[in-house]
Amino acid sequence: MVSLFFLSIITREIGGTFASKFAWIEEAVRLMNIFLVFFALGLALERGRHVGIDTVRSMMPDRVRRIILKLVDVTGLAFSIYVAFIGYGLVKFVLMTGQRSPTLDIPMGWIYMAPVIGFSLLGLRYALSLVGVLDRFKHMPDRDDVSDAKNFPDTKEN
Repeated sequence: MVSLFFLSIITREIGGTFASKFAWIEEAVRLMNIFLVFFALGLALERGRHVGIDTVRSMMPDRVRRIILKLVDVTGLAFSIYVAFIGYGLVKFVLMTGQRSPTLDIPMGWIYMAPVIGFSLLGLRYALSLVGVLDRFKHMPDRDDVSDAKNFPDTKEN
């Protein structure tokens, strides 16, 4: 992806009719970036890389925390299924219109599949976390760790 984008910059600098032969590169890089972002949704969830505020959650008693985490998984699963379902309807609609991408001449419906696949993978990760196959909260600090500042790597002891 980086190499293609670099090639696109070089051809633009050379200019002229030579650059117009490589106009497809920018669209290809843009589409690769779209698919990369949506395909990484589930992986980011599994590795605990989604944004979350865990200060209050980490101070809760264990039983309450487990219930809250399961509720988060159920909500995330429901939202992911909903977005994937809505996205699939959009894919069907766009495919029926016959719209194609300008330079690559790819059916735009296939491009709209990125969110459908991405949110389906995200829903799968939420489901795996819900049933206990995946422990996405294993890196969370415990209740006792919150009060102990030396357990946090970004704090300095005086």
